[in-house]
Amino acid sequence: MLMPPKEIILNIIKELFIVMLLLLGVSFVVFGILYAAPGDQFSVLLEGQLPTAQARQEIREAMGGAQGWYGQYFSWLLNVLSGNFGTSVRTGLPVAGELLTVSLNTLYLTLGSMLVTLLVAVPIALYSSVRGHSVAISWPLTMLGYVISALPVFWLGYIAIYISIHGFDFFPLASMSRTPGENDWLYTLVPVLVLGLGSGTISEVIRNLREEMSRVMAEDYVRTARAKGASVWRHAFKEGLLLPVTQIIAAKIPFILGGAVIVEQVFNWPGMGRMAWQAAQDRDFPVIMGIVLVAAAFVRLGSLIQHIVCTAVNPQGARD
Repeated sequence: MLMPPKEIILNIIKELFIVMLLLLGVSFVVFGILYAAPGDQFSVLLEGQLPTAQARQEIREAMGGAQGWYGQYFSWLLNVLSGNFGTSVRTGLPVAGELLTVSLNTLYLTLGSMLVTLLVAVPIALYSSVRGHSVAISWPLTMLGYVISALPVFWLGYIAIYISIHGFDFFPLASMSRTPGENDWLYTLVPVLVLGLGSGTISEVIRNLREEMSRVMAEDYVRTARAKGASVWRHAFKEGLLLPVTQIIAAKIPFILGGAVIVEQVFNWPGMGRMAWQAAQDRDFPVIMGIVLVAAAFVRLGSLIQHIVCTAVNPQGARD
C-alpha cells in the first residue's frame, strides 16, 4: 500500500528540515573548532607580505578579523545563505566553483568504489548463504574478503602503484591533475579499485548480507514459494538483498569519504579529500567550511536514499 501524497510531502519537508539543522549544527561546531585552533587564515595570508605587526593588524581588521568568532560565523552564514561560499585564501578563486569540480571528482571516485565493493562482496555473500561455509570455496573466499578489508588503504595504494609501474608499464599518477573524464580509463580505474577494496566495507557487506539472506531464506513465505516452484530469489530479493546492502552502504559513506582522503593524496586525485588536506595546511577556512558542508550533505543524502528504499520496500514499516 502506497503512502498518501500528503504524507509523502510531509516526509519530504521533514527530511529537508533535518538536513538544514544538520548542516547548521555541523557548520557551527566546525567553525568553532577552526577559530579555537592555533593560527588563522589571516596569519597565513599576510605572512611575509607586510613588514610591521601594526600594518598586518590593520589589514586583518579590514578583512573582518577584528570581529569575534560569533560575528565571523554569522557573517559567513549570511553569505552562504545568499549562495556565496567565500573566496579561497590560497587561490583567490570563489570557493563554490572549486567545490563543484572537486565534489564531482570525489563522487565519481566513491560511487565507483562502492560498485567495486558490491561486485566483490555480494557474490561471496550470496554463495555462502545458499551453499553454507564450504571448505572448498565459500570459506576461502570469505577469508579473502576479510583479509582485503584489513589492509590499510594507503599501503594498498602504494602496492597498486608499484604493480602498475612494474607490471603494466604505466604510471597512475601522471594524469591525476586533470579531471577524470580527460584521462585514460586505466588512470581512473586504479584509484577506484584501491578504494573499493581497501575501504573496509567488503567484510561488512559479506557478513551482514550473508546473515540477512540466510534469515530470509528460512522465512515461511520463502519456503512456501520454494514448495510451489516459484522463484525464491524474486521473493527474497527486497528483504534479503536490497535492504541490507542499502543500509550498509549508507552507514559506510563517512568511512568511504575518509578513505577517499587518503586515496586522493596517494594518487594525486583532484577531489575534496586532497583539497581539504591542502586547505588545512594553508588555514584556508572558507574552503574547509565549504567541504564540510558538502561532505555532510553527501552523508545525509545516503541516509535519505536508504529511507526512500525502505519506504518503497515496506511503506507500512516506514510509516510506523
